[in-house]
Amino acid sequence: MTQNKSTGTKTKGWARKHILSAGVAALGVSGVLAAGAVFNTTSPVLADPVRVESASPLNFADVVEQVQPAVVSVKVRGKLQPAASTRGRGSEMPREFRDMPEDHPMRRFFERRFGDEGNDRAAPRRSQGQGSGFFIAEDGLLVTNEHVINGGEEFTIVMDDGTEYEAELVGADSRTDLALLKVNADRDFTYVTFADQPSRVGEWVVAVGNPFGLGGTVTAGIVSANGRDIGSGPYDDFIQIDAPVNRGNSGGPAFNMRGEVIGVNAAIFSPSGGNVGIAFAIPASTATVVIADLQDDGMVERGWLGVQIQPVTEEIADSLGLDMASGALVTRPQDDSPAGEAGIRAGDTILAVDDTIVESPKDLAKLIASYAPDAKAKLTIWRNGEEQDITVTLGSLNDLDRRADADADADSMVKPASAETLGLTLEKAENGVLISGVEAESLAAEKGLVRGDVILNVNGTPVATIEDVTNGVEQVKQDGRKAVLMQVQNERGIRFVAVPFAKA
Repeated sequence: MTQNKSTGTKTKGWARKHILSAGVAALGVSGVLAAGAVFNTTSPVLADPVRVESASPLNFADVVEQVQPAVVSVKVRGKLQPAASTRGRGSEMPREFRDMPEDHPMRRFFERRFGDEGNDRAAPRRSQGQGSGFFIAEDGLLVTNEHVINGGEEFTIVMDDGTEYEAELVGADSRTDLALLKVNADRDFTYVTFADQPSRVGEWVVAVGNPFGLGGTVTAGIVSANGRDIGSGPYDDFIQIDAPVNRGNSGGPAFNMRGEVIGVNAAIFSPSGGNVGIAFAIPASTATVVIADLQDDGMVERGWLGVQIQPVTEEIADSLGLDMASGALVTRPQDDSPAGEAGIRAGDTILAVDDTIVESPKDLAKLIASYAPDAKAKLTIWRNGEEQDITVTLGSLNDLDRRADADADADSMVKPASAETLGLTLEKAENGVLISGVEAESLAAEKGLVRGDVILNVNGTPVATIEDVTNGVEQVKQDGRKAVLMQVQNERGIRFVAVPFAKA
């Protein structure tokens, strides 16, 4: 294992036994765009259209023949659940069967069912589950989804030829839904490798897995999109494919035409529970990093900054004096967090991490997670109308659960508010200024401000009185801004709101 000294990220490789590569579809462009148009007194000469001659694969058999032995079914048995009593819950044997002769078959059935033979407890049970997986090393390392093995205690691997092996859990990461198992057997396993290049929209993809527990099944389609965010976690970056993927395919691989794994099938969009042509795979670029970390010590260590953040909208950007609506706006640094200790404040906008541009809050989350705990990172922030650099020593994301109680604490260094000119009625409150009324068709109402919200800050200045709010709003108007940035608090937490001024 090596560690990047500049970022602290960890990488680790494994020995690979390359499978034979399959044929690659040839793609040629026969037309080119003209460099310019020729003008004359008649009609203009238009650019030639692009024409593409694509050689589609006649079949996928060559790829499937090579990779299918590396794909397995994963059977999961959960922990043994305590036996539950069948008595005391209205579960008595029906009277009509109690009056039957003792040797009647239905009486014997209900005696066993309801415990009249002295067994008043149901038999202990284990939960059962199954999914798919694939070998990534000849020594028996295999990848699947975390949600496939979650809650499992015993894992059985079923090979393509029906051979079964017991496996042990090496490690799992719920945030990316990846898990690593290990089969210890006196043999070498056929395995596959992850693709080095990102998938391209429109390229062929072959999915192999165990849908509905049927066993090894192959389906094909194309890559429909990259970088999908389906709201499953902070690091969503899914490949969308249209190859039929169903329940039981989870954890199985999606291959390109070279027999390389471009993604790990993880989710489907399905109103009916079956395939509708929309499936999502964890990209190889994510899987390789996570799996290497799991292989190292069974867990994934990520950097932790400790801030609550929100996107920068056009109105928020204007209110802050930013040229572009990008970055991550800090709504609150968490107590005793690396961000707080480094001097990050509510209202700061994080623009870059070690000179890598931050386009959105999700960008920031991914960048920080790529650092190891205790690594140093330079944050470029926007504060008081200018850029500043702050160096932060990151913590460990694994500490987040231990700090959950601190999330409920409010921080006083924040921003937002509004005034009568924005359609608000204000009252003094203990920790700020209370919004006691909002005009129904006002711009403040459109931005989600409601009665009961408490204004904590207006454009970077904490407010304690109605005059503080009014003066803050007027100052923003005098500065020529189109909106005023307010920080408000309610029972759901603290957020920033940019309320535009009514046009004259």
